[in-house]
Amino acid sequence: MKITRLETIYLPDYPSILFVAVHTDAGLTGYADTCYMPEAVAGYIHQFAAPMLIGHDPLAIELHWRRLYEVIAHTVGKGAELRGLSAIDVCLWDILGQAAGMPVWQVLGGAVRDRIRTYNTCGGPNYGRAAKGSVGYGTDGAHGKYEDLIAFMERPGELAQELLAEGLTGMKLWPFDYVAHYPGGGDNWRAFRGMFDPNIRSLGGHDITAADMNRALEPFRQIRKAVGDKMEIMVEGHGLWSLPAALKIARALEEFSPAWLEDMMRADDIDALAELRQGTTCPILASEYLATRYEYKPLLEKQAADIVMIDPTWAGGITECKKVCAMAEVYKRPVAMHDCTGPLTLYAGIHLAINATNAIYQESVRAYMRVNYPDLVTELPVIENGNFLAPTKPGLGTALLPDIRTREGAVVRVS
Repeated sequence: MKITRLETIYLPDYPSILFVAVHTDAGLTGYADTCYMPEAVAGYIHQFAAPMLIGHDPLAIELHWRRLYEVIAHTVGKGAELRGLSAIDVCLWDILGQAAGMPVWQVLGGAVRDRIRTYNTCGGPNYGRAAKGSVGYGTDGAHGKYEDLIAFMERPGELAQELLAEGLTGMKLWPFDYVAHYPGGGDNWRAFRGMFDPNIRSLGGHDITAADMNRALEPFRQIRKAVGDKMEIMVEGHGLWSLPAALKIARALEEFSPAWLEDMMRADDIDALAELRQGTTCPILASEYLATRYEYKPLLEKQAADIVMIDPTWAGGITECKKVCAMAEVYKRPVAMHDCTGPLTLYAGIHLAINATNAIYQESVRAYMRVNYPDLVTELPVIENGNFLAPTKPGLGTALLPDIRTREGAVVRVS
């Protein structure tokens, strides 16, 4: 079996995502997606990766990973190139699973569990769709069901009850973001809705006032009042804070016993992260901002995080993420899989989590699962009582819908 062509597909309705397909002469096609700067990723795939892969055995996954990585590591390092490599790697594992007639978790070494717990990241269907430079709040023009970003700002207690009724016992929210972008910017959550302009950058994040802290803590008060400790609360920081501000926030959150504080600071200073961890009783999670085992290694060596977050199509694909999981296990650290982007990334994370002995969570966005992803792929992962069940079909277990390539505005490139 040989690789015959590489294909990328861009849809204007999903401006931050690039869909990737690797085709073979055996009729098997592997699929993946990756998020951010899709044009740059497509350029890497067609101009650089395709000539190195076409005509070669798609099942030589370790060899392809090493050859592609060594060249980019010696020149520009991570970024669009590594996201492209990650997506290609997921495609190759999809092909391997199909060729073997097994789900990817089986060819990874088998299942250590038959399901993996999930939580709801409280974004709406438009969350994260911004194509350039923004955090992608997606509240402008938001309407209809599953607008969980607005719900966690305006009716967090009701949202927690609604999620519990569905069997979800974890929810992630980020009420401190509006303070970082608009310090002192309003007395209620509606002051934040629709205000975010990707062309305007605040110098917030270096400190937080008592008044802003009080406003940002309100969702936690309401959730605990509504459901007590039945709901795990994950706190997302999006890397917006300085160390002193992050410490102040962490200590204020301790009374609410959050499941973790995620990326309160960028993961580009491991010593600062270690200081944050030492300064609070809240568990610290880091970070989907990291890529490859070489960046996770110092995080683990310096004990800068309690929990390790991994994104399969940012950190190096399934090949590399399995190694990061194993390395985290050496340091007695659990791992959680990130997905706030695309359905194929979600599937890749589920397969890794079914196989990794130290996996504790697979992230999901219920708005994506019910509004966005059915518009993109043939199959959706099964959720039962707040857990993703292990996929049963060969490969990833899903594929892009047949009409994707012919939709209005679709940009399809083939090498």
